[in-house]
This record gives sequence, structure tokens and C-alpha cells, in this order.
Amino acid sequence: MKMVDFVVPGSVAARAALEVATEYVPGALLNHSIRSWYWAVGFASLEMREGFDAELLYVSAVLHDVGLAVEFDNDTLSYELAAGHVAWALTAGAGWEASRRTRALEVIVRHNWPEVDPEQDLEGYLLEVATGLDISGSRSEALPESFRSEVLTAYPRLGLAAEFGSCVTDQASRKPATAAARLIAGGLVRKLKNNPLELSGS
Repeated sequence: MKMVDFVVPGSVAARAALEVATEYVPGALLNHSIRSWYWAVGFASLEMREGFDAELLYVSAVLHDVGLAVEFDNDTLSYELAAGHVAWALTAGAGWEASRRTRALEVIVRHNWPEVDPEQDLEGYLLEVATGLDISGSRSEALPESFRSEVLTAYPRLGLAAEFGSCVTDQASRKPATAAARLIAGGLVRKLKNNPLELSGS
């Protein structure tokens, strides 16, 4: 398994999503978002899951944390729901039909669920397990070590544990009814610090 095995979508929506994320989120979160795409398609390959919408998955992965940016931070909505609305608006501009725009919102929101059923939402499942790896270190040994190393070299963590931990802690304190509070109560900061990917020094 190598990065070259997975073709990054080059559509209008995909390019726009990357441009928005690059403009609005810090480097650590941007790299996390791009790594999440690679982990997601890596898990799809590992588990022989076919038929997923690669463009939808890419756009959702790249934009899934844009709700943490101050420009998109909503006073009451969870950060993942705010990010989902950004994705909905962006893909409307790219000409996606309404049902597919809603899918982008759903995938982004569901990445913060404790678990997503792949039979019900394959793209949501892939993004959930991918971000679970990158944030909490879950299933850290599942993907080949050479692939993990290649992705981490191309898109290093850049202090993700501190950056993401701080952002979600802030969200939890201001929006205690959202998923951010559940994540913090569940030991997110500790999981970030102890993630094998973080400990690798990449």
C-alpha cells in the first residue's frame, strides 16, 4: 500500500475544499484532514470496501474540521455541524445536487459519532475510522507501517495533539451539549498525547 495507489480527486469541489481548508485552518489541522483522507482510503482498501464516493469522501475529509476556524465557529452549533454546513455551501457552488450536498454534511457530522455502521453510511464510516486513527490512535497497527510512515512524512503532525486538544477543549467549555464535550470527557487530550502516531515523532 502506497500513497500513489490512491488518486486524489481533482474536481472543482475537491480543489475548492482544499483551498478553503488551506486558507482557514492551521497547518496541523490541515495535515490532519489530508491524512484522514489517506487513512480512509487505506482502510477501504484493507477491508476491500468498494463503491464509495471518492470525491464525497475527499471533500468531507478535507473540510471536516473547518468548523474549528474562528471564521466558521458558530455560537451554538457543534464544530462538526458547522463544518458540514460549509461543505454543503461549497458543494452547492460546485454544482452538486441537493441530496449529495446533504451527504457531505452527514459524513462530516457522523465522523464524530462513537461508531458508524458501514452498511448505512460507508463514507461516514471510513472518515470515522480514519479520524479515530489520527486523533486517538485506534487501530494504529491495522494499516501497513510503510504506508503510515509515508503519509506522516508527507503530511507531518506539526503539534496536532496540542492544537486539536486546545480547540476541542475550548469548544467543550463553550458548547457543553455538543460532541466536543463528550470527546473531552472521554479523555481526548490523553488519547492525543498517547497516540502511537504522535509518539512516532513525525
